[in-house]
Amino acid sequence: MPFSGWCSTRRRWLLSSMTSSFWSSLPSLQCRCAFFCGVRKEGLVKACFCFRRAEGYAVGSAFRRKPMAIANQRIVYLNGAFVPESEALVPIKDAGFKFGDAVFDTTRTFGHKIFRLQEHLERFERSLRYLDLKPKYSIGDFTRITEEVVKRNLPLIGPDDDYWIPQRVSRGLSAGDREAWPDWPDTTVIVECTPLPLAARAKMYRDGIEVITPSVRRVAPEMASPRAKTHNYLNLILGDLEVAAQNPDALSVLLDRDGNLAEGKGSNIFLIHDGRLRTPREKFVLPGVSRKVTKELAGQLGYEVEDRDIDLFDAYSADEAFITSTSFCICPVQSINGRALGSTDIPGPLTKRLIDAYVDMVGFDWYAQYTSHLA
Repeated sequence: MPFSGWCSTRRRWLLSSMTSSFWSSLPSLQCRCAFFCGVRKEGLVKACFCFRRAEGYAVGSAFRRKPMAIANQRIVYLNGAFVPESEALVPIKDAGFKFGDAVFDTTRTFGHKIFRLQEHLERFERSLRYLDLKPKYSIGDFTRITEEVVKRNLPLIGPDDDYWIPQRVSRGLSAGDREAWPDWPDTTVIVECTPLPLAARAKMYRDGIEVITPSVRRVAPEMASPRAKTHNYLNLILGDLEVAAQNPDALSVLLDRDGNLAEGKGSNIFLIHDGRLRTPREKFVLPGVSRKVTKELAGQLGYEVEDRDIDLFDAYSADEAFITSTSFCICPVQSINGRALGSTDIPGPLTKRLIDAYVDMVGFDWYAQYTSHLA
């Protein structure tokens, strides 16, 4: 008997053998079966039983009220449904898990309002095209889904908290793996949210970030373009691991193949020399939305911004430096490889002007949001 037929027969036998008292003892819930053994994807069921024979054994499992020990009630969008985060299950053979074969982007909220979602989704679409991923979703679809995910999760955080909101698409399952998960879509689509780590980062705004450049070099753009935001962060993670072994509080910024500053894991870097801003060329870094915002603000304030190669001589002789990212916005740098910068103020005067302009532009004091967590 084919596996799917055996599974259906076995399930019918199980269901017929269960008494009404058994069913009444189980909570009703929206169930999404991890193995897709014939249970309807959106079926309202009492429990979902999955049996695997292909590996030579059978396993029975029931989804209960809390199938995983996740201490939150956040809602996630997964392949067409809004489900509790603890029930958002992806096959173990999904290409995003197996190979990092996936694309994502991340925006955030300011005062519970999503910031520049369209710009993030346009970059997301460019990354999808680079990896030739073709989810059956438009930018408009992702916009509506993202807004709905945020709407459903805002009641779970306080008035002074905010969210990261990632959108993710993986290549899903290969043809060989699809036999075990026949109902899984061609691509895996996830939209989620996570509270920003405001308290954990507060001291960085007071003391500045200690930047260290590890020996690990950023992958060359002709090998894999850093302009695509993919799940394959191993290169950046190796840099983080090396830096964390030296100083757990430091942030890594990798050099490119030529010894110029490139980027950190999810962050861009700016240096300031004599009132001019310098940042690494886009060819070697992810074109951050916050990087773009900062360049716009600098222009409005009358400061020159150069995209150029920046080596360690430039870094060590800088008057000021700062990091930009979706969550950090602008965060001052205290030192680079243990060397203090020219300005002893944290943040430096020009960095402070840019922070103030950023706060005014979004209409929300995110700087005070971070620093309010200082002891």
